[in-house]
Amino acid sequence: MTPRIEDYALIGDLQTAALVGKNGSVDWLCLPRFDSGACFAALLGDEENGHWRIAPKGADTCTRRAYAGESLVLETYWETRTGTVKVIDFMPQRDKEPDVMRIVEGVSGTVDMTSVIRLRFDFGSIVPWMRRTDGHRVAVAGPDSAWLRSEPPVKTWGQQFSTCSSFSVSEGERVAFVLTWHPSHSPRPQRVDPYEALENTLSDWAEWSARCKYQGPYRDAVIRSLITLKALTFGPTGGIVAAPTTSLPEEIGGVRNWDYRFCWLRDSTLTLGALLSAGYVEEAAAWRDWLLRAVAGDPADLQIMYGLAGERRLPESELPWLRGYENSAPVRIGNAAVRQRQLDVYGEVIDSLRLARDAGLDDKPHAWSLQLSLLGFLESTWREPDEGLWEIRGQRRHFVHSKVMAWVAADRAVRSLEDDPTLSGDADRWRAMRDAVHREVCEKGYDPVRNTFTQSYGSQELDAATLLIVRTGFLPPDDPRVVGTVDAVRDELDSDGLVRRYSTDGPSIDGLPGGEGAFLACSFWLADALRMTGRTDEATELFERLLALRNDVGLLAEEYDTVAQRQLGNFPQAFSHIGLVGTAVALAEAQPAEARAAGDTAGGGTAG
Repeated sequence: MTPRIEDYALIGDLQTAALVGKNGSVDWLCLPRFDSGACFAALLGDEENGHWRIAPKGADTCTRRAYAGESLVLETYWETRTGTVKVIDFMPQRDKEPDVMRIVEGVSGTVDMTSVIRLRFDFGSIVPWMRRTDGHRVAVAGPDSAWLRSEPPVKTWGQQFSTCSSFSVSEGERVAFVLTWHPSHSPRPQRVDPYEALENTLSDWAEWSARCKYQGPYRDAVIRSLITLKALTFGPTGGIVAAPTTSLPEEIGGVRNWDYRFCWLRDSTLTLGALLSAGYVEEAAAWRDWLLRAVAGDPADLQIMYGLAGERRLPESELPWLRGYENSAPVRIGNAAVRQRQLDVYGEVIDSLRLARDAGLDDKPHAWSLQLSLLGFLESTWREPDEGLWEIRGQRRHFVHSKVMAWVAADRAVRSLEDDPTLSGDADRWRAMRDAVHREVCEKGYDPVRNTFTQSYGSQELDAATLLIVRTGFLPPDDPRVVGTVDAVRDELDSDGLVRRYSTDGPSIDGLPGGEGAFLACSFWLADALRMTGRTDEATELFERLLALRNDVGLLAEEYDTVAQRQLGNFPQAFSHIGLVGTAVALAEAQPAEARAAGDTAGGGTAG
């Protein structure tokens, strides 16, 4: 039986990440980077596409699991008739090569354990050659090799192109497995002590988490989301992937399956805001610097997404040998949306750099000239249609959100020039652009009969992205058009109290068949809009409902199926966790001091 998406937990080393199921199986891992080929791809196929399960003999699902404190070290407990055992899963921050470490520890009694590992390189398509050498099992195929060892050594044998181990642990005993990837042409990787690595990993995460300045009523949920965002960060460059997975479906059995192992500019302002609000200035600066490097060049060539180091070519292809999660095909790698025109990203970049400046991040000498260059290009193109925030694969339109973000770009430039007279630039020119955009949006993007902004000019459809109008400052929170839009989106895009991005009923808007679940980031946006329009109690109620949708270790996917009551889409999703942090911080600021001092009773769970 295929585990639900929310049955997985995340471990990672700030360069890649793995998903571990409640059944003790690692079903997804790309090595050596987030965007590399997967050596465990059972998530999108079956066990023959690669996995690694450690569990008591005959056991199905664990008894309970949690992260150890405020860390990314996963502790999974199994209670059996002969005793209790704990499996500790983690990936230490690497010096050179990536390691996956799994420590089996006896808690009480004696438990018979099994380990079955099937390595399949290139997304489950290549069965490597296995050999023994110096206490290791070594898998080699093409450019990839992986070395597996246990400490102390346990009985191991090969079976059906897999490596099996059988052993017992009693109270106080520990058996550690270490899987190390390295290029097949390189010398043997250096041994790493798994027990020392565990202590160092716990210490590293404890030190990092202690830097969090948020002390509001949702502390546990916020710190778990921040840890997740940190885990989705590619350490060498500071880029943050949207998710560590590809092709987890937005509708079970559907075709809306995309590769999210890249960095989207649309996330930039919200990401910076979330990191800065919690005191993570260093991470915010690293993301800002990644952004500056990625977008450098001709403004006409600005992309909506980039690779981990700012790579621009992300060609999309399909992997026909993988059946897809619960038969949701095709499985895609790369993302063709990289070539779309989404004019809102110009506003996102300029808004992000303004936010970074306001937060006191060290300004980069070329940052302002880059913004002027982007704004100059946008000045000549903002009246053109585009594919919009949601990356439609249909006809281009005049999306209201794209136009509002063009207004944001001009507005932030004007404000920057007003705040710092030493900056070069023509404030009157950008004021004129700002006013022109504002007039056009209010004339063509607003439906006076229904008192709401629409998805695009002349459309009757609504779009949850218009909830961001109030956050950008395009209109004040008490403007009737803002209140009307919030109410219309809540009513017409409702999915059992949550929010869909837009309607997928009737004629296709996005050029794709089928539907999707409620979009969790949009539901956080609704909570923000309710708070800003004076409905804090309603905002809090919605926010706490969203918290309840997290899985047992505090993680959220991209979407939620309110009928089947399960998570959908790539997992865990940065956009969802960014929304959680932003809404929690905003609600804490809106609540009385005594409420902010209260403890979080709805946290993501920690191991005792």
